[in-house]
Amino acid sequence: MQATTAPAPHTSGSGAVLAGAVFAAAAVALGAFGAHAMKAHYDDAALRAFETGVRYQMFHALALLACGALASQGFRTRLASRLFTAGIVLFSGSIYGLVLMEAKWLGPVTPIGGVAFLAGWIALAIAARKPG
Repeated sequence: MQATTAPAPHTSGSGAVLAGAVFAAAAVALGAFGAHAMKAHYDDAALRAFETGVRYQMFHALALLACGALASQGFRTRLASRLFTAGIVLFSGSIYGLVLMEAKWLGPVTPIGGVAFLAGWIALAIAARKPG
């Protein structure tokens, strides 16, 4: 009789899928907010910046879903997932703060989020080379 074991919780990918789904849903809501409620109150440059934050949030929410799918197949995507999450919070979050709250101090945070995105893609490429 052969014993079977369930995958360890950290390799199941459910956390990445959950985070990706939540970030994607938030991106849709923020995109609608930007396209409708903000138009009368913000100039074109602010609206473009906000849209950039939303776009990058959605791209990386989808990357989190991919991390979850790969993790469920045994690939080690935890680092990539964490970097994508950090990138969304730092990059997109700082843009939202810059536009909505005029929090100029968040300006230097945006490129840190961009570096997290780049590092996440590199980590995902490395993880995708072979399962666990």
